[in-house]
Amino acid sequence: MPQPQIMLGGVPIVLHAGAPVLSEEPIGGETSMRTSDGALVSMTHWERMSGTISGNGWMPPGLHGLDYSQPLELRSTKVQSVTGTGLTYTLRGTPRPDVAPWAQALVGDDWVNTVCSVTDGVATVTSVTSAALYRVCWMPIYSVKARRPSETQDSGTASHSWSITWEET
Repeated sequence: MPQPQIMLGGVPIVLHAGAPVLSEEPIGGETSMRTSDGALVSMTHWERMSGTISGNGWMPPGLHGLDYSQPLELRSTKVQSVTGTGLTYTLRGTPRPDVAPWAQALVGDDWVNTVCSVTDGVATVTSVTSAALYRVCWMPIYSVKARRPSETQDSGTASHSWSITWEET
């Protein structure tokens, strides 16, 4: 099975543009406050993701034709996962439609594949005899605002470096 590619605005980032390095991190309207007895309480009003995609390859990524003034679809290859002892898990975000979520069960020291189905963002895992834990994995899709990539070209090594920053809308 071929590896899925990161896609931004429908344009795949091909390996010749460099093996992409993808970072994701949550951003949000979180505030921590202390109550009158000194206990720390967090209040989160909203949360989204942000990150960067960068690479160094033989060709530029070919993303200059995108309209960066509009939201773009980002199909990530950064695997997200949730682990626990149960058989149902709520997924944070939306899985890529072209890469189905998958599940594994920890039996002894080995993770073995098991069947899972996803309906309305809830994954249901098929039970495995003697499993201590279960894990559901998926690759997310986001609607993002991205900045036009910064790029460099090194004629001495015939390579192109590039970097894109993005935030979930």
